[in-house]
Amino acid sequence: MKPNHTPTPCAVVLLLLVSLAALRAADLPPASGVTVGADGKLRYACTGNGDRIVDFSHAGYGGGGVKLPVVAVCKEVAPSGNDDSAAIQAALDTVAALPLKDGVRGAVLLRSGTFHCAQQLTLAHDGVVLRGSGAGQGGTVIEMTGAAHICVSIAGERLRFPKENSAASIPITDAYVPSGATSFSVKDARGLAAGDVILIRRWATAQWIHFMGMDKLVRNGQPQTWMKNDAPLTVERGIRAVQGNRITLGVPLTDALDARFLAPGNAVVIRTKRPKRLMQCGLESLRIVSPPPSGTLTEHNNDAATLDHCEDCWIKDVAMHNTLGNVKVGAGARRITLEDIHAVHAATIEKGAGYPADFSLSGQQVLIQRCSSSGDGSFYVATLNSSATLNVALDCKFQGKGGIQPHMRWSTALLIDACQLPEGRIEFINRRTSGSGHGWAIGWAVAWNCAAKTLTMEQPPGALNWCIGCTGAFGKNSAQSGPWLVAHGKPVTPASLYLAQLRERLGESALKNIGY
Repeated sequence: MKPNHTPTPCAVVLLLLVSLAALRAADLPPASGVTVGADGKLRYACTGNGDRIVDFSHAGYGGGGVKLPVVAVCKEVAPSGNDDSAAIQAALDTVAALPLKDGVRGAVLLRSGTFHCAQQLTLAHDGVVLRGSGAGQGGTVIEMTGAAHICVSIAGERLRFPKENSAASIPITDAYVPSGATSFSVKDARGLAAGDVILIRRWATAQWIHFMGMDKLVRNGQPQTWMKNDAPLTVERGIRAVQGNRITLGVPLTDALDARFLAPGNAVVIRTKRPKRLMQCGLESLRIVSPPPSGTLTEHNNDAATLDHCEDCWIKDVAMHNTLGNVKVGAGARRITLEDIHAVHAATIEKGAGYPADFSLSGQQVLIQRCSSSGDGSFYVATLNSSATLNVALDCKFQGKGGIQPHMRWSTALLIDACQLPEGRIEFINRRTSGSGHGWAIGWAVAWNCAAKTLTMEQPPGALNWCIGCTGAFGKNSAQSGPWLVAHGKPVTPASLYLAQLRERLGESALKNIGY
């Protein structure tokens, strides 16, 4: 029998008793997603362990459902006809020196016309926005010139957490904490309180790596490393409540914690302090144009925008033409909104080591909404590592023979919601020996009411990847039946899972705040 635990409350719990020796994905009992009850409330099916589809509504600026601020213009720049990098950066630095008021300082407005930029533009102080006069005809164009570079960087200083010590580490005592859980018990919660920030950490033990089938990856006679033994897997969360030794989180966990694959004390809560991230910065209403990329993925080409070590930042109403990487979100970024971004690939690169991605995600709680891309030779959305968690692509349209594909080393909880890929692919897969041993790329992911040419849904040991209300042919390695598959070829209600979850958590006004 599975170890005793306290599962997350769910509307439907289907119990299954299995022996510890029979630990495989097929042992997960039916968990057929989310439905709407007669009272209009969402009903979550759970596995026997309590795992369920995560509440994705926490993705986006402000933790979801918060309207992007309209920041007043404090400085304007007109195009000179020459390299405008220094003039734009000087204006950004001038605004950065202003005092903060309600979390913002001000916006730099780029007037209509074409700005030539041979250097990176950097937003590195809280509350600064770079805004153009429109992304369309007659608006603002940043034309990237000179050596390859990043057009706009939104990044704070590298995150620094206080030095850890054994006294700050508190063992988690539940034998199993399910994916989607918002609470668990610890050995001693004294000293913890609502509002505290904690790190929740486990280590990739040899037992877990073996269970995942990732200890025997070999390519061309050489072993490939998916994840090193005892590599730390850490998530940052805020405490909403403490009752006795039970902690309730403000944002759910996206992966299960199973004591069967952990040495004693191998899953812990670490007391810490909230790290300083760059906050309230944005890029808005302009077009970035690059010369066509060349060579392979390893060649240095222009990137449009990067975000890292930041929180509650955004990019909206931006067009990107021929940049190789359109938006890259680093592991230190969280609660990011990427809205109405439209990318065009008039040219592509040779395949080489791989393809670039329009949206590369290493951070958490990122909302990509109403975005588009056209052209071949790219991944549309790719997660890059285990720090990429609780991310959402909503109402996006991708034209071309690309795909949405979590890329490597076990990211968790990605929602692809009401997206259209008429010539493309959605792939939740084991990449096996690709790269240096990318292996299982994703668990607890959901494709909801999407249309794609091909759907490839592989099921990891001890986890699920759901495909609900989606249209498309199954890929070569895809499973084609199971509790993860619901209403293939026929859309389900609600039309959008993210919006339904957001409405239930925060009310109708939250949808209006983000344009729905």
